[in-house]
Amino acid sequence: MDFCFFVLLALFFSSAATAADNINVVESETGFYYTIQKGDTLWDLSRQFNDSPWLWPELWEENDQISNPHWIFPGERIRLYKKSGTQATAIESVPSMPSPAPKAEAPYFLFSAINRVGFIRKPPVEPSGTLLDVEGKKTLISEGDIVYIRPSADASQNQLIPGSRHTVFRYMAPTDARNSTDTIGTQHYLLGIVEVTQKKPDLVTATVIKSFRTMRVDDLLMPYVQKSAKIELKPSTPGIEGQIVISEEHSTLTGDYVLAFIDKGRSDHIEVGQQYSIYRQQKLDSGAALPPVDLGAFMVLHTEATTSTVVITNASNNIRRGEHFRTPIH
Repeated sequence: MDFCFFVLLALFFSSAATAADNINVVESETGFYYTIQKGDTLWDLSRQFNDSPWLWPELWEENDQISNPHWIFPGERIRLYKKSGTQATAIESVPSMPSPAPKAEAPYFLFSAINRVGFIRKPPVEPSGTLLDVEGKKTLISEGDIVYIRPSADASQNQLIPGSRHTVFRYMAPTDARNSTDTIGTQHYLLGIVEVTQKKPDLVTATVIKSFRTMRVDDLLMPYVQKSAKIELKPSTPGIEGQIVISEEHSTLTGDYVLAFIDKGRSDHIEVGQQYSIYRQQKLDSGAALPPVDLGAFMVLHTEATTSTVVITNASNNIRRGEHFRTPIH
């Protein structure tokens, strides 16, 4: 009797292994029982346990609790009917470990204009080409225009190829100071995006597919890098003190969503997604310092080695060039 019992168990495992993993077998006088797993169907269970999917109506008939044979749910316990002459046993699947909950998305700041955010870098980016001319001899170049590009002498042969995209930009001095380029770096003012359509040895044809600002002949090109508009929020670096260099447009900094450059970067552990507080330190005529006045806050959008590009996100007062910023005080 024991020998027959173990033979039946072996036969059962060989047919059921693909339907339910890690099952325990115990004696029962009512038949085989199985706990539904995700993805199971009566068709599949009939094929696995009875060697024929066409016997699924009999499997349904044995389980009155199933109102619709096409809808069975994980966790339900169903009876797998016995063919005559088989020994009564029962199976119950070992509860599977619950799937880990999906990781919650980190909080983020959405900045849809991220691809037009310029930067200050020292030394400047080496251009891959120059806008030589525009079809129609237009003075100002805009979206949809056909432009002609002169590749830079040291540009890679794989850069300006048909289908490739490039950012059009312009060098600017970051401030009016005579040596600002040497001390701070060169501002890269982003103007738009072009896509190359044809390449010849000394001339490249492209179409302007995105215009951020007005372009003109002699503006420069660099490879386009797609950036995500989702800026994941990160904790601010402790102990940071710095200054706002200037706004990207070289205008008066007045309030929310103005882009600006600061004098701290990656070497100071500044990261994209960090927030810092803008403040003004005031003094009495006697020279005694008054408590700092909070002016607002900004979010870091782009970092370079010694500078970063930020967007002002909360201005409670007019903000000017040269204002101080610091790690938020909680």
